Amino acid sequence: MARELETQGLREVYSDLLIEYGKQDPRICAVDADLMNASSVLRFQTVFPERAIDVGVAEANMIGVAAGLSAMGKIPFTHSFTPFATRRCCDQVTLSVAYAGLNVKMVGSDPGITAELNGGTHMSTEDIAIMRNIPGMVVYEPVDGTQLRAAFPQILAHDGPVYIRLLRKQAVHIYDEGTPFTLGKGNLLQSGSDVSIFASGIMVAEALDAAELLQAEGISAEIINIHTIKPLDEELVLASTARTGCAVTAENASILNGLGGAVAECLVEHAPCPMERVGFRDRFGEVGKMEYLREAIGLTAQDIAAAARRAVAHKQ
Repeated sequence: MARELETQGLREVYSDLLIEYGKQDPRICAVDADLMNASSVLRFQTVFPERAIDVGVAEANMIGVAAGLSAMGKIPFTHSFTPFATRRCCDQVTLSVAYAGLNVKMVGSDPGITAELNGGTHMSTEDIAIMRNIPGMVVYEPVDGTQLRAAFPQILAHDGPVYIRLLRKQAVHIYDEGTPFTLGKGNLLQSGSDVSIFASGIMVAEALDAAELLQAEGISAEIINIHTIKPLDEELVLASTARTGCAVTAENASILNGLGGAVAECLVEHAPCPMERVGFRDRFGEVGKMEYLREAIGLTAQDIAAAARRAVAHKQ
């Protein structure tokens, strides 16, 4: 079904939050790698010019500067496109931030197919896997502005590194204002009895559409938004699959060591059941608009519904 887009892009929601909380807490600062306009952090710089640093096209240095600021008691936020926020500076994130136990918040924008015409070089599919593999790292992906607003003070309050996987453009409206969220806890969107579908980011709307397709066939799907991929809400995953007996994961990223990997690890260790994964399957991205890329990569509601049918069939 057609779902409404939010009126404000997530990057604007994010920069509004950065300014709002920056007025309350002088420790908040921004470090950027020559993308302040693209990330909308330019708005923060306008209000707090002394608390915004542009290091140029030097992402590893960006992380090093942020680590130094954190060591001095600041709360720095870093920004770049997902491949440059994670892959290019992985060693600095690992050692300068995580190993040192520092409090740096890292934003990777345009995840997966949302990079669109920037193509495969900018279409990081492994950013979740990289960050999820670093000890002590929290990996968070908001589905819409409401969820980002609710999570932001919790991200600030968390003493440690956080990776925020952020869509820059308008998100599909999923949640009403005031909906409560807890960092590290998933959200049940729709109860079901035949299959559990765990989705993140832009795939949440696709999962809800898939549930409608399945309902027409007599298959009842439970839809859960896993916004915090690490730490995974294992309690919710296990409770849901105990009801339905099988699982599907849907993510705008590689199925290897991402949401699909996290849920698979949980299930195989605690309560094995049939499972299917929807996402990038060991391939690079490519140039294209969103609708084309959904079809090409296999990230549509129809792909999720097909995976659900296979999971349900495996139960039998």
